[in-house]
Amino acid sequence: MIKRAAPFVLLIPALLGLTGCVISVGGDGYEYQDGDWQHREAKNRKEIARLEPGMSLDNLNSRLGTPDFSEFHQAEQGDIQVLFYRTHRNHGDGVTTKDECTPLVFREGRLVGWGEAAYRDI
Repeated sequence: MIKRAAPFVLLIPALLGLTGCVISVGGDGYEYQDGDWQHREAKNRKEIARLEPGMSLDNLNSRLGTPDFSEFHQAEQGDIQVLFYRTHRNHGDGVTTKDECTPLVFREGRLVGWGEAAYRDI
């Protein structure tokens, strides 16, 4: 009986040692946990500061990853896509809202502006 229980007795401490561990699989290399929102915002601000007009949507996605929000509009001047990336914190509720993001405006897949003024002008 004791020999049968031995493997379980050894397994219990190992399982208790894993309590609180997080294992992340996949993602874009920037997975954020509690308290890491500051790192995420800083990374986004740094990348946005390096933007240049005319950049492709694919280039930007490879640098910034998945946006927090996105919009698509069809207009006379062409298809417009707006991507929103979190860059600052307004509310301490743990939920990202558009007013905590910087909008990046693309026309026909090319960056034409960023920031609130560029978003208002579309």
